[in-house]
Amino acid sequence: MAAAHDVEIEEDVNLNMDRELKDELEEEKRMREDRAGKEPFKHNKVHRIVSKWMLPEPVRGTYLERANCLPPPVFIISISLAELVVFIYYAVWKPQKQWITLDTGILESPFIYTPEKREEAWRFISYMLVHAGVQHILGNLVMQLVLGIPLEMVHKGLRVGLVYLAGVIAGSLASSIFDPLKSLVGASGGVYALMGGYFMNVLVNFREMIPAFGIVRLLIIILIIALDMGFALYRRFFVPANGSPVSFAAHIAGGFAGMSIGYTVFSCFDKALLKDPRFWVAIAAYLACVLFAVFFNIFLSPAN
Repeated sequence: MAAAHDVEIEEDVNLNMDRELKDELEEEKRMREDRAGKEPFKHNKVHRIVSKWMLPEPVRGTYLERANCLPPPVFIISISLAELVVFIYYAVWKPQKQWITLDTGILESPFIYTPEKREEAWRFISYMLVHAGVQHILGNLVMQLVLGIPLEMVHKGLRVGLVYLAGVIAGSLASSIFDPLKSLVGASGGVYALMGGYFMNVLVNFREMIPAFGIVRLLIIILIIALDMGFALYRRFFVPANGSPVSFAAHIAGGFAGMSIGYTVFSCFDKALLKDPRFWVAIAAYLACVLFAVFFNIFLSPAN
């Protein structure tokens, strides 16, 4: 009887220990889940807003499941800082009469695209770092930060960088063909490529991106394009005699690059980009235009 009693006591003690251990494990699991639930909640608000503005309904869930800020939007921030540093250099350290329109300093810059120095091939890209004045750089910086950061949060830096640089190169090559005797400065080609890609996505997925917001977005993009193009046309055709006229063809070419390559890249959020035939069609068309522009500059340009 005593032995049986001892066995019963031992079994009760073991059961109690098992229950306590189980309760502790469950409590620890609940605490981990609470912590994990609270942290994403802070970020989810931002990601939900970004997903509503950048993605159609069918892929928002996929984005929210894997949404994070790793890596952060380094490309757009780095490009913007580089453009700001170059602008400050030419506005402050180089002799300028005013900040509103920079002339002498930027026209002598090794970054600016000029028809006489087309053999220095880096100028077809580096011109994006130089801006013609305060209005010019503010417009580009505001647009590429407001639109580029959310785009990079969704699509990451490699894809956004591809679209941006495609617009920059398209801009300088188009300017060398359609406005071959004029200089070119500013990041408008890249900015317009981002806008063109985003504009096409809103247009194609209009019903899935909330119609009311879709209309607002389209109107905002059209207004920004109209204002920026107006400033570019003014700089090209109505600049004072002592000023420096600059080409506006980069705006149009950058927009077309965005509406082709940009649209394809941004519409492949949940797909492998290299497996999408539309991407290769857009790249083939883009490369054909680049080859034609190179041929034109070597053999046919009036600037030769």
